[in-house]
Amino acid sequence: QVRLVESGGGLVQAGGSLRLSCAASGRTFSSYAMGWFRQAPGKEREFVAAISWSGGSTYYADSVKGRGTISRDNAKNTVYLQMNSLKPEDTAVYYCASHVTGTYYVTRNWTYWGQGTQVTVSS
Repeated sequence: QVRLVESGGGLVQAGGSLRLSCAASGRTFSSYAMGWFRQAPGKEREFVAAISWSGGSTYYADSVKGRGTISRDNAKNTVYLQMNSLKPEDTAVYYCASHVTGTYYVTRNWTYWGQGTQVTVSS
């Protein structure tokens, strides 16, 4: 069992940037792929980005390609999501996830989730 805690969200003006962090407990963090998802009011949780356990492979939703960068520091048991050129449509609660089984962009395929961190982008 893994505990994930997101941080770094907040209010930012359109065009600005945020760096989200997800800290994982335990010693197994480096063994698993990690993902970021987001959920806006009235919408389903959607895939944002994922990174392989080694950090060698990254994947992004079309909505954030060129604006988002996922990275990880296994020594710190932390995964990051750098979001640049933020848009109002990026407003959502952002969640990190671990232990994917199957297709990485499918929400239900991830086992462990953090509590989420709110990102609000003003126009």
